[in-house]
Amino acid sequence: MALPVIIHLDADAFFVSCELALKPELRGTKCAVGGRERGIISSASYEARACGVYTPMPTARALKVCPDLILLPHTSGLYGRVSRQMFDLCETLTPLVQRNSIDEGYLDLGPCGYGSQAEIEARVRALQDRIWQELQIPASFGIAANKLVAQIASKLRKPRGFVVVPVGTEAEFLAPLPVGKLPGVGAKTEASLAGRHGIRLVRDILEHNESELEAIFGPGWREMRATALGQDDRPVETEHKDAKSYSQQETFGRDIGDFAEIERVAKRMVDELLPKIREDGKRVRTMTVKVRYPDFTHESHGKSLEAGTDLEAPFYPLVAPLLKAAWRKRRPLRLVSVRFSGVEDGAGQLEMFAQESEKRRRLAGVLDRLNRGNRTAVVRHGHQLDPARPNDPPKRQ
Repeated sequence: MALPVIIHLDADAFFVSCELALKPELRGTKCAVGGRERGIISSASYEARACGVYTPMPTARALKVCPDLILLPHTSGLYGRVSRQMFDLCETLTPLVQRNSIDEGYLDLGPCGYGSQAEIEARVRALQDRIWQELQIPASFGIAANKLVAQIASKLRKPRGFVVVPVGTEAEFLAPLPVGKLPGVGAKTEASLAGRHGIRLVRDILEHNESELEAIFGPGWREMRATALGQDDRPVETEHKDAKSYSQQETFGRDIGDFAEIERVAKRMVDELLPKIREDGKRVRTMTVKVRYPDFTHESHGKSLEAGTDLEAPFYPLVAPLLKAAWRKRRPLRLVSVRFSGVEDGAGQLEMFAQESEKRRRLAGVLDRLNRGNRTAVVRHGHQLDPARPNDPPKRQ
């Protein structure tokens, strides 16, 4: 009998959980990571979510719906470090680990030779406990025959969920779920499907014939039908040490159309990715910004520097122009991502103004090391500051 060997890991309220690992006295409180006034909430505790705080709600609105909300500033460098530690623990269970984003990933236990479903469940539960014990990060897991169903399963019982879908029961598992649980079906699409076509549950999709599905979903109707049946043959794609690219993405809890906020999110991704590039001894030349709309269509735009670098500063001026070029439709977005490619070995590269670049590189290395410690991070750049108080000096504890 086939065993469910694909696991999806989804860290719970990841940014908040990282901050609470440093400030355990705040556990159980209504807290969120985000800037004041003109900022947005990038992660909220489940206690805050129960009061109506969500991502990416404007901070000013969050404070109105939850006046006793505790705001925590972003700690630069912390989230990437904890993410790497979390996925390193995953690799003690299987070498086949796909680091899908900073807080989500897939594991393939197929080659590990586990003999029973009970053994697989025990191993994954032990991993879940180890991530909590060593990192103080709660995480939810879904176990299934494929990536699609495992991902949906991991999100059903958060926080610290653990859902197993036996092989052969994928369609049965999905059938009673709201159609909004399927990837790519956002809140507006879900409302439209219910109002115009009476499709509220996943099983409702399968009650329509092929011509009806084509009329509803257009060219993607076959993919939607396969999704409703729980069919997915995508493999787990592992990262290699000599990466050909570095990328990060953020899927918004609700569609967002504020350019300034999305630009800040993209710059934070630059802040998370460049320390990893330096750590690997690499430099990169090309940055690409991708946006995804609620209907799952996407656009991207990239630009290359004349020479590779491992510093943030040359890429910051590219963020806004690339975002404008990619975001041509100017409709609210579901997702934004940043990708660095054109990877080169760091040694032996020549740069214009090399002496000045080397000074900046040494400074960046010092800040990287400081930000790996269990302390409030050193603030490097203006977009990391609370936008409501731009003249306040950076603070360290």
